[in-house]
Amino acid sequence: METSKRRSYTTQQREAALADVRAIGVMAASEKHHVPQSCVSRWASAAGVKRGSGEKPPVARRTPASRATEAPVAAEAPVGSATPAAKRPLRSRVAKIYSPSQKAVVLEDAAREGVTAAAKKHGISRFSIYDWQRRVTKAAAGEGPSPTSGPAPKDIEQQRDAEILEEWKSHPGLGPSQIVNQLRRKSIKVSVHTARRVMEDAGYRPPKVVRQKHDRFYEAVRPNHLWHLDFVQRYIGPASTFTLILIDDCSRYVVGQGVDDAERADMVIETFEEATRKHGRPESVMHDKGSAFWSWRGISRFTALLTEMGIDPIVAEHKEWNGKVEVFNANLHKELFDKYRFHDVAEMRRRLETHMHWYNHARTHHALGGLLVPADRYYGRAEEVLARIEAGAGRELGDGIELRERCLELFKVISRGGVPEVWLLGQKLLGASPT
Repeated sequence: METSKRRSYTTQQREAALADVRAIGVMAASEKHHVPQSCVSRWASAAGVKRGSGEKPPVARRTPASRATEAPVAAEAPVGSATPAAKRPLRSRVAKIYSPSQKAVVLEDAAREGVTAAAKKHGISRFSIYDWQRRVTKAAAGEGPSPTSGPAPKDIEQQRDAEILEEWKSHPGLGPSQIVNQLRRKSIKVSVHTARRVMEDAGYRPPKVVRQKHDRFYEAVRPNHLWHLDFVQRYIGPASTFTLILIDDCSRYVVGQGVDDAERADMVIETFEEATRKHGRPESVMHDKGSAFWSWRGISRFTALLTEMGIDPIVAEHKEWNGKVEVFNANLHKELFDKYRFHDVAEMRRRLETHMHWYNHARTHHALGGLLVPADRYYGRAEEVLARIEAGAGRELGDGIELRERCLELFKVISRGGVPEVWLLGQKLLGASPT
């Protein structure tokens, strides 16, 4: 965006403009010297110069022939003429919103002191007071709401606090910023400071989290482009459990999960095949060198399955590469494992299934802009959801798209290293065989 240069004027130009102010006035002098009217007015006010009491300078009457020959000069226009250049710039005014109690005070002063006095006292337009008086008269006749009636500020604050606490008690693992995003998705606007204050009064204590700075970031360009796999360990009494998480890189959508008492390849293969049946095959998979994924001698069973399916395996040499699923695992501890006590593995599986459905379809994500949930981007409905939120859909937003309505990529043609490949339903029909 280009910025305009500020113009400066010499002393001779100012004196010439002030001399014309005495004769023809501020407006005509500004037009004659091509100087903004505000500048000429400011110079005249500082010098104490006003227009003289003499008559206006005579203006020669022009004939049609003379109009055709002479060039238009703005300074020769009569003073006060309504030419487009003589129009004053309009100043933008910011509308002020008055509460019902403030309107009642203004109307009381207007009835006691008069509309004009009340308008000057409160800095309000007389027309606004007249409008409020008409609406009060109509409300008394039962023809509409009164401008002086409405919920008290305390009632509004109580309702706001109730919404914050209800959302927090439903999901106690969420922090203030996450609660604010959850409410914004329902068209309820609350500041993070207010949410934190209300939650701390109710017993919330922020967790101590150590964050490491990083300057590199990557994200898949489409759903099912890259999946992350990792295990989460949790103890239920003396027994140890391992939860497998499969998460889509582009949308943060959890495409599959499984629970076992150890990191076994059988459970990984079973969970992965179930996820591909529901959501289609990913183009690549990233995992660490866990015993269930990787083999130091030969090829592991999971790597052989990926090769058979035509999926590229990627080994995360550093944990930052697999950071999205690592962050999810930390949030899973905070939002589920640390908030509920499980008596057995069956109860853990039931609660995990419920939590994953809520995470995919109802939990807003900071990495998705704060208003979207993973299902919005995974199913390609982000634009529609944002438009509905902006239109004030509120609590009626809903999910709207089920898993069976997922549009899979049935046919695609790609080029890998200059060699064309044809895929149908996730199976490669034509192309070079993997080496």
